[in-house]
Amino acid sequence: MTDLYQAMSTLRAVRRLRPDPIPDKVLRRVLQAACWAPTGGNQQPWRVIVVDDAERKQALADIYRPEWQRYTVGYMKRMEGLAPEDQEKRRRQMDAGDHLADNLADAPVILLFCADFRAMAVTDAKLDRISLVGGGSVYPPVQNAMLACVAEGLGCTLTTLHCLREDEVKAALDIPDPWATAAMVPIGYPIGKGHGPISRRSPEELAFHNSFDQPWTG
Repeated sequence: MTDLYQAMSTLRAVRRLRPDPIPDKVLRRVLQAACWAPTGGNQQPWRVIVVDDAERKQALADIYRPEWQRYTVGYMKRMEGLAPEDQEKRRRQMDAGDHLADNLADAPVILLFCADFRAMAVTDAKLDRISLVGGGSVYPPVQNAMLACVAEGLGCTLTTLHCLREDEVKAALDIPDPWATAAMVPIGYPIGKGHGPISRRSPEELAFHNSFDQPWTG
């Protein structure tokens, strides 16, 4: 199995997936990893739908593609003024995103994570801002599943664009109220290299020491 730190440092978005089936024992390990994740009050107020039916995958693809196309318009505008090398990097990302949008239905499995707000420990619900805490009861399972994908040699990426048309997604997958959708993760064996080194800011840039105005220098 892949070392945990190696898995975390190579978990990049893999959007080019082969249609080859995923063995049940491999898929079960990925799902088990999700089940091990911590949640508020250990309530596990999430569920995941393992979508491998061709018609249902196509329904998700039909919902996702136009939302991706709308998203790229704004993304391309934000590229204006970037250095040429940065623009080229963004274009490669866009090309991979276009490939996923055009071939989402061919991914062997799409994991659709759902959550029940009634069972979440949403301690910030009454604060005068958008709630963040509830996500802590569903996104750790998503992350665990994706790390397990790295360990299993599976490509994966997390998207939430489907939430823009959640009613249609719920109808396509027979998701009842009050369940809400949280993340869509297509998984499959990668075309090409798959996961690899990622570029992220360092702790010196993102961490503070004791107060927000004191950089952590470790």
